[in-house]
Amino acid sequence: MSTPKIAVIFYSTYGTNHQVAEAAAEAAKEAGAEVRLLRVPETAPDDIVAGQDAWKAQVEKASSIPEVTLDDMEWADGYFVSVPTRFGGAASQYRAFVDTLGPLWAKGALAGKTITATTSAQNPNGGVEATLMNIYTSAMHWGAILVAPGYADGVKFEDGGNPYGYSTTAGAFDETGRKSVAFQARRLVDITGRIAG
Repeated sequence: MSTPKIAVIFYSTYGTNHQVAEAAAEAAKEAGAEVRLLRVPETAPDDIVAGQDAWKAQVEKASSIPEVTLDDMEWADGYFVSVPTRFGGAASQYRAFVDTLGPLWAKGALAGKTITATTSAQNPNGGVEATLMNIYTSAMHWGAILVAPGYADGVKFEDGGNPYGYSTTAGAFDETGRKSVAFQARRLVDITGRIAG
C-alpha cells in the first residue's frame, strides 16, 4: 500500500475549524499519510474582516498556511474538509473555491478521491448535518468517495453523534472533539490507502 496523500482543507472565521484542521492533519500524519494543511482563501472584503477583531485575528493567525490550489486538489488522494456552516450550507469562501474546480472535474481529476468533512455552527442545531451533506453533494458530482465516520467508533456516542462528520459549536472544540477528529482522520487515511494502494 502506498503512502496516502491527504489535503486537509479548512476555512475558519474565528478559529474553530482551524483547530479542527490542525488536529486532523496531526492525526493523519501519525496514521502514515503525507499531509498538506491548506486554507481556503478569504473572500470577504478587507473592511468587513477588519471590523471584527476576532475575525481579523484569525486571518492573521492563518496567514502563514498556504492557500489551497487546484494543484493541491490534483496532488491529493483524499480530502479532509473543515468549514463552518452558513445558513445550512458550507461557508461561501469554501463554495467559491469549489466553484473553481471545473477544469479538474472536466478531466476527471477529482474522481476516485476520498473525502470526509467536519463543520461548526453557532449552536448545536445550526445546520451542521445539512452543511456536511452540502459538501458531500459537490464531492459526489466529482465522482469522489465519501468516507463519513458513521458510528464505526465509540467516540461517536460521546461527541454528539453526527454520523456524517464531526460537528461542534463555535469555540467548543474540546478533548472529545480531538478524539473524534483523530478517528475520522485515521479512517480517511486507512480507506484512502486501500483505494490509492
